[in-house]
Amino acid sequence: MTNEKDWQERYKRHILLPEIGVEGQKRINAGRVLVVGAGGLGSPVMMYLAAAGVGTIGVIDGDRVDMSNLQRQIIHGVNDVGRLKVESARDRIAEVNPEVNVVMYREFLDEGNAARIMEDYDFIVDATDSFGLKMLINDTCVAVGKPFSHGGISGFGGQTMTYVPGSASYRCLFDSEPVVSEVRGPFGAVPGIIGSVQAAEAIKYLAGVGELLTDRLLIMDALSMSFTVINISK
Repeated sequence: MTNEKDWQERYKRHILLPEIGVEGQKRINAGRVLVVGAGGLGSPVMMYLAAAGVGTIGVIDGDRVDMSNLQRQIIHGVNDVGRLKVESARDRIAEVNPEVNVVMYREFLDEGNAARIMEDYDFIVDATDSFGLKMLINDTCVAVGKPFSHGGISGFGGQTMTYVPGSASYRCLFDSEPVVSEVRGPFGAVPGIIGSVQAAEAIKYLAGVGELLTDRLLIMDALSMSFTVINISK
């Protein structure tokens, strides 16, 4: 931010929250979050991280924007079709908050790069749609001691949980790929709801406020608009 007055003005709604205040906002501004996936879940995650002033947002995705993505991947627009998603996301983040540093990884996360890329970040967000990648993110974060937010969506439903070293991990839920019946979707607003929760968890972690969604899984159903939280044992 160019000066203290502009900084105070931009983030005053956070600063007025006694749980965050000036020091909490400064921790957010100094934070580094890696978002794995620039699609349905990654879109609201990155938008809210940028609006909150997270200092560095890393985004890894080797995919390009397709017209069919636009029903739910709100960080991209019609003019971005055909572009790399990480580049489209970078430009949209700059419109939201030009003070945010965006680090682009024009590739897919794999066993060869996961630990190396994650080591530079304070918090990881799993915004992928692949069970294999979710396990890779989980196992790497557990191995190197990185907190992360898991998010998953299917049809009208979604789920999310947060891991910090010592808490229950994604493998405490699934140790093998769950059987999922074929669905059409997802319903466009579902990633917005789950992704917003993931963004909130990342921002809370950076600011050091509130209670994280650890040892618990939040499940939502947009058809009935119901939310359920179940406890997870290690």
